[in-house]
Amino acid sequence: MEARRGVARDAGAEHGPGRAESVRSAAAGGMATPCREQIHQEVQDYYGKELQKSEDLKTNACVTSARPLPKAVRDALEHVHEEVVARYYGCGLVVPECLLSCRILDLGCGSGRDCYLLSQLVGEEGHVTGIDMTEGQVEVAKKHIAYHMNKFGYRKPNVEFLHGYMEKLGDAGLADESYDIVISNCVINLTPDKRAVLQEAFHVLKPGGEMYFSDVYASQRLSETIRKHRVLWGECLAGALYWRDLYSITEEVGFSPPCLVTASPITIGDKELEGIIGDCRFVSATFRLFKVPCGSRAGPGQVIYNGGIMGHERELVFDANFTFKEGEVVDVDAEMAAILRSSRFAEEFLIRAGANATAAQGNCCKEAKEKICNPFQLLERLAAPGPACCPRGTCCPPGCC
Repeated sequence: MEARRGVARDAGAEHGPGRAESVRSAAAGGMATPCREQIHQEVQDYYGKELQKSEDLKTNACVTSARPLPKAVRDALEHVHEEVVARYYGCGLVVPECLLSCRILDLGCGSGRDCYLLSQLVGEEGHVTGIDMTEGQVEVAKKHIAYHMNKFGYRKPNVEFLHGYMEKLGDAGLADESYDIVISNCVINLTPDKRAVLQEAFHVLKPGGEMYFSDVYASQRLSETIRKHRVLWGECLAGALYWRDLYSITEEVGFSPPCLVTASPITIGDKELEGIIGDCRFVSATFRLFKVPCGSRAGPGQVIYNGGIMGHERELVFDANFTFKEGEVVDVDAEMAAILRSSRFAEEFLIRAGANATAAQGNCCKEAKEKICNPFQLLERLAAPGPACCPRGTCCPPGCC
């Protein structure tokens, strides 16, 4: 697979955190883990045999934190079969915006909860593919295809489920540049080769496509004891990537710098596991990555959101750094300008070259703020008393910035 596809671009560019660190070390996540086959087998056994429902988990790493959901998502979740929901182990809500008619690939789809949710949001003309290495989970997902298509009123299925490995999407028959969006919900930590997963995702995405994924990250590189602990692998902690390494790997693969969307704390409810983990902290974080064509890269710009995305008509919270309100002019850096210009969001924005941060209409944050890249820093900001400093592009109370 790697010989056929190769590496998208060289590592070592100067943007984002962690660039000075060894990319090869980052690609492995600093992990001297058991062999890939052993990890795959133990994870399959954990999710296929030991876990029968989400309540069997020993930490909250693989369970979505409670937070308000858009009405369209709440309604769609109500239509998903109860067995599919009961076998769900995700750590975040991986539902990006602007999905109608999109082709989506779900890496590590498990029992198919997110696939069936997205099936409704892409519509009958869209398509959702789920792939998972645990046969028992794939069987649960496949078993309920007819139920859901009937529930949604679709004439033919717009979902499919494959048994395979997310590090080898070509072996599963998935073609390059065939998907608009790749999602993943708390599964990349379960593979010892994060770079291979991101490389494969990059290749199956169309130019301008997006990888929108939730996963578990560590505050430091993990000890040998943690990396070899079988239960901590199953609980999504032993394979957690040091958050800075994500930036190095994505740069090597060819993605634009990660956009941090949300972060939620992870708690350990087991004294024995707490003792093994020590002072290392874990966070569930959602990032979005874009496959930006080289021709789309230019300078900074000013953008105006037209309010055309269903469910986000008044404002679009793109990530922790950018919120776009309908009709307001927002200064964006070169990276965000390239993303909006080349992606499915292009028709939703008026994009102009050049930027003037102090004169942008509707942006009362006069001073440019440092981007939040560290999910642990975002957690601290969200937990801070008083009004949180708001993302760029939003109006802030006096003194907020």
